[in-house]
Amino acid sequence: MPPQEVLILAMTQMLSGICTAGFTLEPDPVSGLRWVRPSRDFGAVLLGDMTDADGRLVQCSDVVELNLLAPRPDPPHVEDWLTDFVRHRPRLLRRLEGEKRARFFAKYLDRAPEDVLIHHSRSLCLVQPEQVWARFSLDSYSGKYEARMGFVLTGDADRTRAASRRGVSVTDLKWRALGRAWLGEKGGLLTLDHDALLTRLGIEALYLAVGLSRNWQGEYWPLVVGVHVVPDYEVNDR
Repeated sequence: MPPQEVLILAMTQMLSGICTAGFTLEPDPVSGLRWVRPSRDFGAVLLGDMTDADGRLVQCSDVVELNLLAPRPDPPHVEDWLTDFVRHRPRLLRRLEGEKRARFFAKYLDRAPEDVLIHHSRSLCLVQPEQVWARFSLDSYSGKYEARMGFVLTGDADRTRAASRRGVSVTDLKWRALGRAWLGEKGGLLTLDHDALLTRLGIEALYLAVGLSRNWQGEYWPLVVGVHVVPDYEVNDR
């Protein structure tokens, strides 16, 4: 297979590396476009794997060229693809920005997020919550940092942990950096409801890429793997 264009919708933190995922150009009847999760033959994907020849780390909303070799489905992670990161570095083609960004996210919402969140027949979806709330906490003594988010969807997909008061973990690298910047060095706790969050970000719309963890304690846990807003936000950590 020749190298493929992939719109990156997830760049996330893992214990041993990172996880990335995005849309190819291939149509899909449920998700609109086909999801892929680039992976290595052994071990986790590393930051260096998603760094281009110029030393730039790939970011969400980048359209990059990746050398996808073969599908490696591991249900419910049916989107996994073995990827050659060594002989073919990720190459930035363009970014999803401006009006194209706004139209894209509104167009490619998942038609059956319950497949991911309830039935676990696949592991990635793009949704637009009706309500969302965010929580960041940093213990300045221990250094323990946590970013969580709760959200409400319509229909069957609403019957999940994500709608609970505790919400779910956010593993999005950029979102986690934003939370650290908002908390500052002193840390503490910051909780924002839907309106407060949208106002602080200065945005018109918010979309989430939601995924499932690998099996842990006999379950697949929902995670927010990408936070996508219109217009996009920047992180000022200085």
